[in-house]
Amino acid sequence: MAKCSLEQSLIELVAFRVSQINGCAFCLDMHSKDLRAHGETEQRLHTIRAWRETPFFSEKERAALTWAEAVTNCNVPDETYAEVRKQFSEEELVDLTLAVSSTNLWNRINAAFHPLVGSYQPGQYK
Repeated sequence: MAKCSLEQSLIELVAFRVSQINGCAFCLDMHSKDLRAHGETEQRLHTIRAWRETPFFSEKERAALTWAEAVTNCNVPDETYAEVRKQFSEEELVDLTLAVSSTNLWNRINAAFHPLVGSYQPGQYK
């Protein structure tokens, strides 16, 4: 994913939201640390769960979060696809879907193997 068509900051933001949905403490710790290390604000991290009600996210970020939630919940209506395609090219949407799907997979792996939450250092797995 480091060489995909999307900004790393957007991938991390989406991974953070997906990990919230799935309740993966290790991934929330990891992605919040990486986001902060790359300049993400506390305000956005604290309000991402309610991103629809805040003015803190760009239209592209909103589309990515919409897509992340829909794919994570296995519910992608045609209207959602049409709206998201206004912000992302076909290649970008494929990359975004891979980012969401891989985060969902890692959330499940971590649920099975219980890694030590809090032990991650920013950039450790890059």
